[in-house]
Formats: sequence, C-alpha cells, structure tokens
Amino acid sequence: MNLKLTIKPVFQSIVIFVLTSILFSCTPKPANESKMTVEPAKSDYYVAAYIWPSCHHDERFGDILWPEGTGEWEVIKKGNPRFDGHYQPRQPLWGYEMDNDPKVMEKWIDAATDHGVNIFVFDWYWYNGGPFLESALNDGFLKAKNNSKMQFYIMWANHDVKRNYWNVHKYKDDTSILWNAVVDWDNYKIIVDRVIKQYFSQPNYFKIDGCPVFSVFSVDKLLESFGGDVKEARKALDYFRDEVKKAGFPGLHIQWNQGGGTIMSEESATNFSNRVNEMGFNSVAMYNMGGLAEDYLAYGTNSVKIRAQMDSILNIPLFPCVSIGWDDTPRFPAKGIHDVVHYYNTPESFAALLSKAKQYADSHPEQTKLITINAWNEWVEGSYLLPDMLNGYGYLEAVKKGINGECQ
Repeated sequence: MNLKLTIKPVFQSIVIFVLTSILFSCTPKPANESKMTVEPAKSDYYVAAYIWPSCHHDERFGDILWPEGTGEWEVIKKGNPRFDGHYQPRQPLWGYEMDNDPKVMEKWIDAATDHGVNIFVFDWYWYNGGPFLESALNDGFLKAKNNSKMQFYIMWANHDVKRNYWNVHKYKDDTSILWNAVVDWDNYKIIVDRVIKQYFSQPNYFKIDGCPVFSVFSVDKLLESFGGDVKEARKALDYFRDEVKKAGFPGLHIQWNQGGGTIMSEESATNFSNRVNEMGFNSVAMYNMGGLAEDYLAYGTNSVKIRAQMDSILNIPLFPCVSIGWDDTPRFPAKGIHDVVHYYNTPESFAALLSKAKQYADSHPEQTKLITINAWNEWVEGSYLLPDMLNGYGYLEAVKKGINGECQ
C-alpha cells in the first residue's frame, strides 16, 4: 500500500511542513535560477491571477455549449470522484455565482486586493467573427463599482475547440472541431480596433512603461492565421503596435504566453528563443507553471527547473507563474488518479512555491515584478484562489503570506 495514502491527518501536516521547508526554504538562490546575484531593494509586486470567464450564459454560444444557462457550472457540478479522497465535485464557498454579475465581481475585487492580488488577467476569445465569453469582463468587471482598486489585462486565448471539450456530457465522444482558432486579416483588424478602444482606453488597464500589455496564449494559432509565416505574423503584430501608437500610447507590450511547459531539448529551446525574437515579443509568461506531477512538491520542483531553463535562453523578461493544482477530470471521463495533482496539494505548499517566485522576481530588478497565478477561478481544472468548502480562504491567505510574509 502507498504510504502517502495511509498517513494520519496530524502526521501528514507535519510531513508537509518538513518537506516544503526543505524544498522551498528561504535559502540563497542557486546560480542556475537567476541571471543576477545582487540583493534587490524592497518594492511592490504585481500579482496577476488568470480568470477563465466561463460561468455565465454567453449570448452567442451559450446554448451550443452549456444549455442550462449557467455556463460551465453545468459541467463543474457534475464532477465525480475517481479515487478515494478525490475532492469532486468542487464546492465554492460562495455558491455558484455568475461571473458577469458586477456584484459578484465587486466581491472578487475586494477579496483579491485584500490578499495581495492586484491584477486580473482575463482569458479572451474571438470565434466565428465575434467575441466569446466577454461578458465577465464587460458586464462584470468593468461595471463593478470598485474596479478602480484592481488593474486588468487581456490574454487572447484562442485555441481550437472540439465539441466535447467544454461539455462532454452533451457531446459525448464527438471530437469534431466546433471552432478553429485562426482569424483572417479582416477579423484581426477588428480585434485590434476593439481591444484598443474597449480595453486599453480603461484607466486601470495594466501597462508596463506606459505600454498596454497584451498576452497571446496560442502563438501557433496566431502563426497559422498568417499562413504559418513568421514574417507575416510579425507584420500583424507590428500593425497592432502602430495602431496602439496612433491611439496615443508609447507602444504595445506583447507577451508570449507559453501555456504549460516541460524541459526542452537543446534544439527546441533554440527554436523557441529564436521564434520569440523573430516575432518581436516583449516578454514571456506561462498560464500553468508546467512540469505536471501527482505530487505538488514534485510539480513545484519541476516548474522551478523549467523556469531556470527558460530564464537562461531568453533575452527578454520572463515572468514567473505559480499554479495552485491541477484536476480537469470533470471534462474527461477517462482520467483518473495519475492525471490529478493530489499529494501535498495544500495552501502551505502553494505559499512556499510562491515565495520562490518572489525570490525570482527579486533577483531580476531590471524587470517589472510581475508574478502570475493559475488561477483565480479555474474550478473545472482544480486551480483557483477563490474560497471553497475544503480550504476556505486558505489559498488567498497563502498569497498574503507568500508575497507579503517574511522568511523565517
């Protein structure tokens, strides 16, 4: 029998404390974890949590995906345990609230800013010639009375969508493509104009050196949109930059979002670095910290190695990401114990890993101290800061501890 499954609760807490202290203790950074060895001055941090805005009824596509009218809550509620001790379905402490309700967003903003999260990064989509899941931002966040407390920016999250990906209960084994994520030049120009006028113009849109930050999740689909030609894709990004300058900004900060990640071969690392440079990206971030493992401590250790490799091959800022966990079983009936982060997956482990991200940010005083967190509300993927029935406010308190707390 696996020893980890038989540890008593009190002893398990002791084991978690000891192991996190060993793996993520506040010791000097190894040389391969940083380009700089100077001791940085204390400064403010930008802590950005990703928002997957799926829990409302989308006007354009809601009936296609989630006909019950509650968005992806329809799927989240149907999560079921796949092994002993598996926490499914996930139970939100505040109930199944609609993320496009400004009153709900006001509560989110207060909870976030009270615990050190000061930026929301909204997943943003454009399918079939129009927006998808935009209401959480437009009707929720931008209409929240307290949104001046919080900055935000957009991650263009377009990726191909199979019919059964976002609702396997409705579409069963139908893996045909519902939406292809590519856009043509006409749609691209509409997107550019819409984003500048509707979002960059907001006083609380996040900027680096005065330049609005715009993140791209699937660079491969961006490339495909322009014939797979790096030069044509660069022209498209440069067009975006020119339009931003015409709107009165000093420039545009375009962020490559790597999604997840693994340790790359030498060839893959070289290709990645070259592509980043050729397309003119200003920074690299990740949506998920990468290096998935059943054990959160191994997951975190892997992610630090991935970050160190990326740091060593990039000549632009790399912003560290910390994930809370991973459990997307509500979307996939065949997944089981080996697909879930479940050992030592606690707020304490997360806080320890977040302190490592803070150390990384401190060791790069030449760049903005931006740390991303996956995620604010990824209920369907088991990665969220929002309070739930198991941990309460534990993960929000962990942010306060990991970012504002001092190493003992």
